[in-house]
Parts: sequence; structure tokens; C-alpha cells
Amino acid sequence: MANILEKTNLTFEKLGAPSEAGFQALFDELLGVASGELEGVGSTEELETFRVRWVGRNNSVKSRVNENWLRQAPPEMKRWVGSGIKVYFAHIEEMLASAKEALEIIGLANGSDIDLSLPGVTRPIGTRHLISQTYEELYRIFNSIGFSIVEGAEIETPYYNFEALNIPEHHPARDNMDTFYLANAPGYLLRTHTSPMQVRTMEKQKPPVRIVVPGKVYRRDNPDATHSFMFHQLEGLAVDTDITFCDFKGTIEYFAQQFFGPQTRVRLRPSYFPFTEPSAEFDASCHVCGGSGCRTCKYSGWIELFGAGMVDPAVYGFVDYDPKRVSGFAFGLGVDRLAMLKYGIDDLQQFFRNDTRFLRQFP
Repeated sequence: MANILEKTNLTFEKLGAPSEAGFQALFDELLGVASGELEGVGSTEELETFRVRWVGRNNSVKSRVNENWLRQAPPEMKRWVGSGIKVYFAHIEEMLASAKEALEIIGLANGSDIDLSLPGVTRPIGTRHLISQTYEELYRIFNSIGFSIVEGAEIETPYYNFEALNIPEHHPARDNMDTFYLANAPGYLLRTHTSPMQVRTMEKQKPPVRIVVPGKVYRRDNPDATHSFMFHQLEGLAVDTDITFCDFKGTIEYFAQQFFGPQTRVRLRPSYFPFTEPSAEFDASCHVCGGSGCRTCKYSGWIELFGAGMVDPAVYGFVDYDPKRVSGFAFGLGVDRLAMLKYGIDDLQQFFRNDTRFLRQFP
């Protein structure tokens, strides 16, 4: 090592007429000495000593070479000498990294540096939330029969949220939708359903229309096991020149059998919604007991899923559709409720508590 340090202190006067070949020989000699020293390194402490001596910041071989060889090189050789220093010492640092990796492998094999009895570091992998998984399953089902996905804003105007859906001001149906109005934005509210996008889509698009509208909706309600002031919906709309009630029943029956299983039976019960006529409540046979009666279906054999019906002709007047030429149906699914039914969840609030013990059950 003393001989190498002596060479790093050489001045150009001592070298006589400097040449690329002369410096090349010195570089090769430095590299050979470094390689020989590394072969004798047997511990991480010795490796650190080598690193400080050869590529450390102060009084190392690298700093001496930079100070003496590069500073005193003739102008025409400075670029070549500087490039050579970078290349050769980069190679030494690569050898240093390889030696460090080899020592770590030896330590792992011998158990001297690493305690294999210690627990490993876990890196948990995130998964999609159960609501997201349910949405994706619904998308797959309705995409397969020609429905497109349309999304809209969660802040709406009363016109699109109510009036254009045949729910005028002071209509009794609004009593069932206690609404969050925005104090700092008069004339706007948090949507109570995703139905406004049905009107907005029909305003921009002539029939045929086949869409499903996912998203969060808001209604003033007291949170409990089955209610929340915010929940998720998937509205559906199909409008064309020849859609009948049979098409409507066949579509929702197909959905139920795809979502709950091919053995699922369906039934319709008369109901009322301002924007559909006729309207119906859609029930499916209990997927838990098969219709024989259990706690899930309250021993009736049937589970109420959602409301639906044929689009009221009055709605077409708001979007400039001819009610004598077109017809269609609409439905609204509660995504949270569907997830609870399918996966046996008895508390809606579990979806919003961020309890990883709950979420890990649905990878």
C-alpha cells in the first residue's frame, strides 16, 4: 500500500514526459492492488476500512489521485485523465459492492450476522374494498347485456334531482328524501339518488339509451345497522322504440340470477315511484334458504331488493323524447344492501369503519 500511495503523490515533473500509456499502466496497477486487497477482506469491518482508504472523502487513494494526477495534468490531457479516474474508481466501487453482497450472503449462511429466528418484515398488500368488488360484479353483469357506465357529479340542482324526474316542488315524494342543501352554494344540493344522470344523458343522446349510473348518494338519516346518511347506488335506464314490460322483467331476472345464482326466482309487487309508471318492488327468492324461510328473509322466503318500473311518459317531456314512439324502464339498486345480502354482513357501518380485520375477509 505504501508503494501505491507513493505513486499517487507523483508529480508530472517526476514522471518526465507524461503519456496516456504511462497513466494507463498506473491505473491498471491501482486496480490490481485494490482487487488483491479485496480478496483478503473477511469481515464487514475490514471492508469498511478498505472503503475509507480507497474511496473515502479525505486522504484516500481516490482523493490523492484527483489532487495530484488530475490537477497537474497538461491541458491537453486533463479530459483523458479525468475520464480515466472516473472509470477506474467506478470499477473499484463496483468491486466494493460485490464484496459487501458476498459477505452478507456468507453471514446469512453462517448465521453470524443475521438472526434467522427473528420475525420477518411483513409488507401487507392492499385489496379492493368490498363495495368496489360489488360494483365491479354489477358492471360485468350489465355490460354483458349492452349497458354502458355513466358517472355524474355528486352535487346537483333541484331541477335534475327532482323536477325533471317528475317530482315537482311540494310533492309528497320529497318527504322521503330529506336532503342536504349547500349553505355556501344556494340552489345546489347533494344528490339523493343517481337518477339525475338519466335525465342528463337523455338530454344529450337520442334513443337507444342503455346505461347504469354508479355513485354515492346522500340523505339525512340516522346511522344504524341498515341506514347511513351516505350510501352507494347503481341506477339503470333503458329507452328504445320497442321496449316492453317483458323486457324489463327479463333484464332484472337475468341480473338476479347472475348475482345470486341460477336457482334464484323473482317476483314483482305493485308500488309507486314518481318517475315510473307502472312501478314495482322487485323481490328475489332468499339465496340463503332457497325460499323455505330463515332469519335472513324473515321467514318469508323472499328478499326485497329494489324498486323499478317503466319510465313515466311525463319524464320524456323534460328531455324532448316522443312518449308515443319510445318506451323504457328504470331501476335503482342499493349496492351496500346487495353486498350485505350476498356476503352475510349484518351491519352497514362495517363498510365505513376501516377495520382491517373486517376488510381482510374479502381479498
